[in-house]
Amino acid sequence: MNNIGKKYRKMAIESASREKLLLMFYEEAIKSVKKALLAFDENKIEERCKSIGKAYDIILELNNTLDHKVGGQIALDLESLYMFIMDSLIKVNVHGKRDLLEDVLKILINLYEGWIKAIEKTKGEKELKKREGSKDNLFLMDQEQQD
Repeated sequence: MNNIGKKYRKMAIESASREKLLLMFYEEAIKSVKKALLAFDENKIEERCKSIGKAYDIILELNNTLDHKVGGQIALDLESLYMFIMDSLIKVNVHGKRDLLEDVLKILINLYEGWIKAIEKTKGEKELKKREGSKDNLFLMDQEQQD
């Protein structure tokens, strides 16, 4: 990636919302696993290990940022999934088990799609609350004008 591309990417990351950052992490993890699968097929062991290592680091970071106080059971479930993914990535590197890598990809895609739906739902609910708040304010203003 050239210098301009790196600067643009850095700026995009620094200005991204928490939700967007989460999705960016998943996108990078998915991309890394896909690269590892391709390297697996081309028997490029060094490239495969490098891509798996990058995916591992991303999942580790996602795991480390879980807030168990706020997330409760969901955070515990995600932690279990992340631990399973990291364990699978290690097994892929040590034992060369391609099928585990395919499983990891499926899990990551599922999680990514789930987060997209959750974020859209949350944004929709926030927007609805804003609208309801605006309607309440308009209603109050109407009442004040009548008084």
